[in-house]
Amino acid sequence: MSFAEHRERLYRTLAENTLVVSYAGIPIHANEDAYYDFKVNSQYFYLTGLERENTAFLAYKSAETVRELLFIEEPDPQSERWTGKMPTKEEVQKISGIQDVRYTDSLANSISGFLSYYRVEQAYFDLSRCRMDDLPDYNLVMAERFRQTYPHVILKDLHRACVPLREQKDAEEVHRIRKAVEITRRGLEFVMRNLKPGMMEYQVQADFEYTCRRLGAKRQAFPTIAGSGINGCMMHYETNHCEVQDGSLILLDLGAAYENYCSDVTRTYPANGKFSPRQREIYELVLKANEAVAAAAKPGITLRALNDVARQALGEGLVAMGMIQDVSEVGKYYMHSVSHPIGIDVHDVSLAGDVLQPGWVISNEPGLYVDEEAIGIRIEDDLLITDNGCEVLSKEIIKDPDAIEAFMA
Repeated sequence: MSFAEHRERLYRTLAENTLVVSYAGIPIHANEDAYYDFKVNSQYFYLTGLERENTAFLAYKSAETVRELLFIEEPDPQSERWTGKMPTKEEVQKISGIQDVRYTDSLANSISGFLSYYRVEQAYFDLSRCRMDDLPDYNLVMAERFRQTYPHVILKDLHRACVPLREQKDAEEVHRIRKAVEITRRGLEFVMRNLKPGMMEYQVQADFEYTCRRLGAKRQAFPTIAGSGINGCMMHYETNHCEVQDGSLILLDLGAAYENYCSDVTRTYPANGKFSPRQREIYELVLKANEAVAAAAKPGITLRALNDVARQALGEGLVAMGMIQDVSEVGKYYMHSVSHPIGIDVHDVSLAGDVLQPGWVISNEPGLYVDEEAIGIRIEDDLLITDNGCEVLSKEIIKDPDAIEAFMA
């Protein structure tokens, strides 16, 4: 499926007399002479395939047809001298499939033109934000400007409109996720070959990220977590500044992003290449839960139901070990959910209560965190939901404890 087909799927859900306005985003200054790394707006990328800042997409659906326009910066030799070649109209036409490509200095007039000459009853902008106290991003800023200029037009949320489309990945999207997972596998194997007591957590992180970059991943899907010892009991530990001690475990939650699609994998390794009996006992329980979730993942089930599977497996094991008295107490050692969608965003879009369908890609990440023993273990795979069950996309990334020890030896 192409990006043009992504747009066609969206148009089929829209009413007549609808305008769609989507911005890639703008670079944000870190200081006077540098910018933060640019991350393209996810809805914009899903609809166009473009990752260039200062670009925008405009579409209008009438009763008869859909008009599509793409806006890019006009190539400027002076700017190109400093920051590199800018995309041409022909290049973005090929990527996006949008033939009417104009320069951004005409965007405002184009929006005004649609409002002046066509009947526009509603306009879709990306209105999403994670938290109430987050600063508005560029799409929200521009949506508010539009609302003030055209108060008679109903604003609707492009993010929410794209959720059911983005939940089910097409073949090209799955291909990119597979590639991201494969790069992650090779990065983790490089880590396993070099891991030893006395390393710093950030050196382990560097080994992984070095390999990913060499293999074509322009960025990581999210900040690498490399937590050894008690640090592995912290869900989103990203400091990575401690020494890896002999006899400890190191929990690595990481993933390469390939052509803007993410992987998300966690493996837990013994620093000296050998699990202690106690570490192995807890590891094998987490692995059992991981396998139970993969066996249960299929169309028609919810993420909440998968989490119940994980909680039951972990709880029964903890009761058998005497660590808790009842399965309901599993939250003492397991504090998060077992799954989330994966795609353009590492925690990709979904609506609460949606059931899995073929084409979903989700995580499978049970874990146990025993603070009093400084043992944190999580085993995370990426699952592709198929017609009858699921495919473990990360199945080639070693997780059997005997295989881990053999490889590290």
